[in-house]
Amino acid sequence: MCTAATYKTKDFYFGRTLDFEFLYPCEVVYAPRNYPFDFRFSGRDCEHYAILGMAFVKNDYPLYFDAVNDMGLCMAGLNFVGNAVYREKIEGKVNVASFEFIPYILGKCKNVIETKAVLENLNITDTAFEEGLPPSQLHWIIADKDTAITVESVKEGLRVYENEVGVLTNNPPFPIHLQNLERNNSLTPVQAEVTFDTDGEFSSYSRGTGAVGLPGDYTSQSRFVRAAFVARNSHSGESEEESVNQFFHIMNSVSVPEGCCRVENGDFDKTLYISCMNAQKGIYYYKAYESQQIFGVYMEGENPLCETLKRYNYRKDFCVTRQN
Repeated sequence: MCTAATYKTKDFYFGRTLDFEFLYPCEVVYAPRNYPFDFRFSGRDCEHYAILGMAFVKNDYPLYFDAVNDMGLCMAGLNFVGNAVYREKIEGKVNVASFEFIPYILGKCKNVIETKAVLENLNITDTAFEEGLPPSQLHWIIADKDTAITVESVKEGLRVYENEVGVLTNNPPFPIHLQNLERNNSLTPVQAEVTFDTDGEFSSYSRGTGAVGLPGDYTSQSRFVRAAFVARNSHSGESEEESVNQFFHIMNSVSVPEGCCRVENGDFDKTLYISCMNAQKGIYYYKAYESQQIFGVYMEGENPLCETLKRYNYRKDFCVTRQN
């Protein structure tokens, strides 16, 4: 259970909730332009765009959950269990393992237009990172300040969809999400007109009646509609503080509190963290479940030509500012 969304004021913002019952040891990881990415089928790449995002680092390799590059292209992988189908290596194709898909795209592409050109001949393989770390079943949202796409590797092949909504959750496949969203196209932030009676007997009992029927449960289809509605209708000032604050409010609308979604083993699915990236300034903000504090890591000031990862501890400090 995860949700990704986009938001634009003066700058472009991209982020996600990561919802699960446990979190791999993760860090905010900066991969500079000269960091050697060893791709399973295309060899070593030491000349690529710099990447900043949340990752589980294994054997000095960042397994990114979501990230932004220094050209402003953003990407996140979300669970797509039961629908994701990866393949073995295909001769004549650009073969990329699912776990390296994010650094491969963000390392090579500066925008969505370039990404779509790369995807035309790309095959996502079922290669495991190592024994005990099998490929996760995912689909992806890729976005820049102008547009977004959804990428799904399914039994029919690799599918690339224009994502004008700028939102992605989990199952079902993206076209079904759009059909479901269309069934909710009467939702509005404007107060609904009272039309039931003609004698003036009834009046609006509350504000917000234009959004009556907005799904409030935690299923992926409902979160897709809710995130699309909230992101599309969100309004804030254009400063960095106002924009980032508003983005976290957008994602709070689809976050999952612990205890509300019990999974098969008795644990609880919850929103482990929320991320927000300023794509144009190269800033990665995040907030852990255990904290109301927002932490930020900035590309500015990092050495883009370094050859080693820069890793920042995942922080979940709980802080209360006492006023008396």
